[in-house]
Amino acid sequence: MRGVTRLGLTGGIGSGKSTVAGMLVERGAALIDADAISRSTTAPGGPAIAAIGQAFGPEFITPEGALDRDRMRALVFSDPSARRRLEQIIHPLVGLETRRQAQTAIESGHRCIVFDIPLLVESPHWRRLLDEVLVLDCSPVTQIERVMQRSSLSRAEVEQILASQVSRGARVHAADHVICNDGLTPLDLAELVRQLAARFGL
Repeated sequence: MRGVTRLGLTGGIGSGKSTVAGMLVERGAALIDADAISRSTTAPGGPAIAAIGQAFGPEFITPEGALDRDRMRALVFSDPSARRRLEQIIHPLVGLETRRQAQTAIESGHRCIVFDIPLLVESPHWRRLLDEVLVLDCSPVTQIERVMQRSSLSRAEVEQILASQVSRGARVHAADHVICNDGLTPLDLAELVRQLAARFGL
């Protein structure tokens, strides 16, 4: 992958990660969305569905042929080992599709590939596949306000999500670059991204 920068992009919920990913794409980066790939594996007819049905039972597959997310969420809550079993099915499939998309991006001439990985810090195997890591950081107060504005989640629900995510300190510690996205206007954020983009060959 000589000449290509593999950039990991991560941040907590409401940090502005998707906005920054879009700005980098506008500057010529290729985007690989690990979360979207993961969801596609459990969509109707997805490559993980047969194995999930075998491992957990047909009741975990909806009539449409997708993972029954509500049922799985309840199982994972009551049986932590269920999450590991599910990840053992999904993660290899995500890895295969990630590599396929990365190779396509390289062949298309992209100089920077942005890997949007919500659980980058929690999944240390990602780090060795990346050249640099960019973290979007902001205060929990900002995160809660943003998420409540854009969704129907209550404050308590957002706080619960934050509590389940890795700490701000752990993210920042794992970063090569940090954008503190507190109190920035869209123009301010775009300028910071522009300055960083040159480092990534954009």
